[in-house]
This record gives sequence, C-alpha cells and structure tokens, in this order.
Amino acid sequence: MLCARRLRGLGPAAAAGWRGRPGPGGLGAGRRARAVSTSWSPVGAAFNVKPQGRRLDLFGERRGLFGVPELSAPEGFRIAQENALRKADLLVERVCSMPPGPQTVLIFDELSDSLCRVADLADFVKIAHPEPAFREAAEEACRSIGTMVEKLNTNVELYQSLQKLLADKKLVESLDPETRRVAELFMFDFEISGIHLDKEKRKRAVDLNVKILDLSNTFLVGTNFPNKVEKYLLPEHIHRNFVVTGNHVIIDGLHADAPDDLVREAAYKIFLYPNAGQLKCLEELLSHRDLLAKLVGYSTYSHRALQGTIAKNPETVMQFLEKLSDRLSERTIKDFEMIRRMKMKLNPQNSELMPWDPPYYSGVIRAERYNIEPSLYCPFFSLGACMEGLNILFTKLLGITLYAEQPAKGEVWCEDVRKLAVVHESEGLLGYIYCDFFQRADKPHQDCHFTIRGGRLKEDGDYQLPVVVLMLNLPHSSRNSPTLLTPGMMENLFHEMGHAMHSMLGRTRYQHVTGTRCPTDFAEVPSILMEYFANDYRVVTQFARHYQTGQSLPKSMVSRLCESKKVCAAADMQLQVFYATLDQIYHGKHPLRTSTTDILRETQEKFYGLPYVPNTAWQLRFSHLVGYGAKYYSYLMSRAVASMVWKECFQQDPFNRAAGERYRREMLAHGGGKEPMLMVQGMLQKCPSMDDFVSALVSDLDPDFETFLMDSE
Repeated sequence: MLCARRLRGLGPAAAAGWRGRPGPGGLGAGRRARAVSTSWSPVGAAFNVKPQGRRLDLFGERRGLFGVPELSAPEGFRIAQENALRKADLLVERVCSMPPGPQTVLIFDELSDSLCRVADLADFVKIAHPEPAFREAAEEACRSIGTMVEKLNTNVELYQSLQKLLADKKLVESLDPETRRVAELFMFDFEISGIHLDKEKRKRAVDLNVKILDLSNTFLVGTNFPNKVEKYLLPEHIHRNFVVTGNHVIIDGLHADAPDDLVREAAYKIFLYPNAGQLKCLEELLSHRDLLAKLVGYSTYSHRALQGTIAKNPETVMQFLEKLSDRLSERTIKDFEMIRRMKMKLNPQNSELMPWDPPYYSGVIRAERYNIEPSLYCPFFSLGACMEGLNILFTKLLGITLYAEQPAKGEVWCEDVRKLAVVHESEGLLGYIYCDFFQRADKPHQDCHFTIRGGRLKEDGDYQLPVVVLMLNLPHSSRNSPTLLTPGMMENLFHEMGHAMHSMLGRTRYQHVTGTRCPTDFAEVPSILMEYFANDYRVVTQFARHYQTGQSLPKSMVSRLCESKKVCAAADMQLQVFYATLDQIYHGKHPLRTSTTDILRETQEKFYGLPYVPNTAWQLRFSHLVGYGAKYYSYLMSRAVASMVWKECFQQDPFNRAAGERYRREMLAHGGGKEPMLMVQGMLQKCPSMDDFVSALVSDLDPDFETFLMDSE
C-alpha cells in the first residue's frame, strides 16, 4: 500500500518547532508531588502532579492538534485531506513524467508521506478524541485518503514508473541497499493489490480487497459482542457475577479471574458458544484471503503474509512452532499437574482440569508461593517514578533524555495528555512522544503506540522528526496519592515505550520504513526487550521508591515478582503455540479439509493438551486473526530474538553504553529499511538458527536459584 503499513494500533502531524534544547522548566518542573516526601526529577514530577491548566494560552492562538494549524477545529480535517490529495496528484504527475532513477523512490516516499500524515493522524483521532465532531471528521478523512490509496494502488502508469526502475538491472545495482529495499517494498505492495494482472483480474483483486476489509470489520465487532442466556438456566447464586437485564444474564467475557469455578465455566461455555453469523463471517474472510493470495501469485495467504519477515515462509514458522512445542511438552505437563493439584486442594469435588482453570489457579499458586499481592508493590511504582526510571535507563544506555514540555493551546485532545521531547546528548532533538495515559469515557481499552508522523530525510537535507502517541489506561491520581501502577502496568509502560524509542531512533531516509514500519515478527522485539529491563533488579532499584517515604523497593520483592512470572509459564507459552499454529492452519491450504471448529478441536488436543469443550468456538473470539492473520507467531519469534539480545548484550550489565549504542546502530536505526534477519545478525554477531530461537524461549522458563537462596536466608 502506498500509505505506509501500520502495526497493532502502532497507528503522521507537524510537531511544535524546535527552538533550542528544552530546559528543566517544562510541565511540573521544580514542583513536589502531593503527599510525596521525596523530590522527583522534572520528568518524574510532570507525571506525579496534575497539569495546572493552560492559563497562559487563554487569549493565545490555537495551535491545532499536534501543532497542525488546520486542526484547531474539526473542519480542518477537510482542508488537510484536500491539501494531501492535491499534493498527491502533483507527485503522481511528476513521477510518471520523469525517467527512472533514485529520485523515483524519493517521490514515491513523499507521496506515501503526504497521505500518511493525514491518514495516520486521522486513524488515531477517530478512536481517541473525546469530541464526536473531531472523531467524525477524522473518520471521513480516513475514508477519503483510503479511496485515494485504492485509486493509486490500481494506477497502472504509476506502477509502470516503478517497474521501469526495477527492470533496469544497471540502475538497480546503482541504488544503495535501503533505496533498493524500499523500491521493492513499494512494488510488493502494488503486486499484492493485483496491479500486475490484466484488467479483469485487477478488478477482481480490488473487489476482494474491499470485501476482505468489510469482513474484517464485521468479524472484529463480533469478537467482542456479548452473549446472553435466560436467567433460569444459571444457578441463582452466580447471577451477581454478570450483568442481568430483565429475564436474561449477559456474558461479555471469560471472567478468567473469578474464584468460583462455576462462574468461569458458565462464562467460558456461554461466551464461546458458536454464533452462526460470526462463523460464516470467519469462513468467508479466510476463503477471500486465500482467493486473493492465489490471484496475485501465492499458493496460500500465509505465503503472501510472511514475505519479508524473519521467518520468510509458513514452513519455517511451523518448524519453529513444532520444535518449541516438543521442547515445552514435559514442562507443560508438569505445569498442568501443579495446577490440577491446586484445584484439587481448593475444590476436591471437581478436580478435573478444564480450559477455564489455568489462568485462575496459576494466579493462586503465584500469590501463595511468592506473596506478590499487587497492593504491596503499587506504592513503589508511582507513574512519575516509572517515567524517571525510563529516563535514567535511556540516558545511561543511549545518551537520551526525556523532557516534559508544555503543549500549546489546542495541541492536545485532553488536558491530561503530557508531551515529551526526546533529546540526544549530542544530536539534539530526536522527536516527540505524546503520552495519553489516563482512563476516560469512550477511550479504547488497549495499550498501544501510534505513529503520527514518520521520520524521513527531506529534499532540503533536514530530517523530518517523528511524532508518536503512547496510549495507556491508567487510573487518575487521587487527592492523597499520585497514579500508582501495578507491576503489570509498569511492565506495559516499559513495553509501549520500547515501541516509541524504535520510532524515535529510527533514522531511515524513507518514512515508508520508519521505526515500527517493519515486519511484524521484528516490530515487537524492541518492546519485548524493554520487559527484560523492567524485570531486572539493577534497573528497578534505580526508580522504584515509595511515593511517601522514598524507601527503595527491596531486592527480595523484585526477585520474587520476577520468579513468580515463571510459574506455569510453560503452559502459557504452550497456549501461544496453539494459537499460532491454529492461525497458520487457517491461512494455509484451502479449501480447509474440515470446519474451523473441528480444526480448533484437533489443534487444541495436539498443541495444548486440555480437552476441547463441546459446543464452543473460541476461534470466533480470536480478534488477532484480523490484524495478525498468518502472523500471530510473531509474538513468540520476537520474544525469542529479544531474549537472545538481552542475554548476549545486556544481562551482565543492563546499563552497558557500548551495547546500547550497538543496539541503536544495528537494530533500531533501520526501521524496516533492512532485512530483519540481517539486523538480528548484526546485533548478535552470528546467524541464529530455529533451534537457537527455541532454546532462548525455553531457557527463560528456568528458575533463578539466587531468588531461592535469598528467600531462605
């Protein structure tokens, strides 16, 4: 697609002009957090106190969202999209009338950038802005830009201008590796839209793409749709666990943490009860994806989806998953046996282990064995302390400092959004991160990263600085305390900040491959690597201190927390293998040899071990089939790479500046502008095999004996 691909809500706008290095006078500077007896750095204080409003801006000019002047009102989206479409027409005319050369790729990227800067911004605003008028205007802009992208993806003259470049062997050899790769990516995007086909087949490809988009949206809505049953069908004493309306009980999720076995069983059987419409939608989605893949020259949809990834093809993915499953097998059996014993202890009348049991009972085992009640940890993880920890880590590892800046009037969509300038000690400003961290009505619940504007080298030699949004759903501060994070929330913050730093440190010539715009099984590596830092005592001790007393979090508590995550972790990983395998089979050879539910049952029995529950269809709730179709394995693959990078480069010293610089140079700087496996090789100084990836994941499950020694002292 000409508009750069976006990852998992990793969802572009002109940021405020840079005028010198931001000093410590930003938001919250010099203040002490309320009820805090210890002082925080400016960036810590910025997140531990409430914004004081925009009094100085009351009579000033509105800057517009993200500093884009047109977006001071919803109507500005129409102006922004018209400007983008006008510029796109001029660029198309220009590239089609010039001889092929490196300039062809630059113009294609400028075309992509002009559309993305509206589409990506609108993608974010349509789901996150609190005002309906802004959301509706952004939705319209998305439709308008989307129509233009479809038109460009089927513009034969535009396609031929790129084809002429890639068909000239001498010209191709003269291109630098990044330019050649970007040209090939643009060509790939054209061809998966069917532009190289004859007119009739091209129309068929466009129709299939439109249908797939419609089916994807319908399926996504269906994955969250609640089921209901008549009240009399459920024991009265469990009604209070669900929403009751009239004569019906509404089941809107799995209630996996409910202590009552019957509540979890009822939720599992009712929420996962097959819906005929959703089943038909999934079958049509999978069938249409297969038809499109075959039409544009691939044997399966999975072969099409995996081109350019670390894995490269579905055969390698299945080899990875089967090897991992074999290595996990004994550990998973032990985990299930441990969970079964806990169930027998707490519920001797019904001790058979069922699929709704592991999340709850593994949590009970963790709490009992390691005493990791979240409320014991929260006072040490104020949001300001965690932001200070990230700042310390980035400064030591990469020479980068986060500065809180006061947004101008109209620049942010909600007054509790914080703006961070990311500044390198010698290179100056690298970009901006807008932190939309707090809960509000109608805000999506997922934690995610959006690219608002991609970095690229402009024609005048200046670098277009990246702008991103990090969206979390944290509780607001109270009268007596700042926002306090659970260990899970702290780890999520580190994870999402990993995506943000990938965007900030990507220094690609082309925005089409900036930061997180890279293959899915590589895009999660920087974020998962940050989880390893978030779970290392040497890192945590730098910032985890009680918001009232300033006391540091004891090492034994950090160690117990880290070890608790290994409880039943093999069973959890085995579940991910099952999901990833199911995804591969669904997107493999078609027509499928049996129903999607029969495939689910067979795959669950082979790759998970707990029995399939009759009259359930978990696949109809598998929302990742839309955004991660044929690529759900990416989480496991990325974790394997992150684990190897951690062990090889940071485990001995998480603040190793030389390793940090190598990490930036070999992995973060390239975005998607380099083959992912070449980046992994550059970082690890070797070419890892599938066995290496599997071993890295399995070794993460091994206990740390230092923790047991510490607890026995």
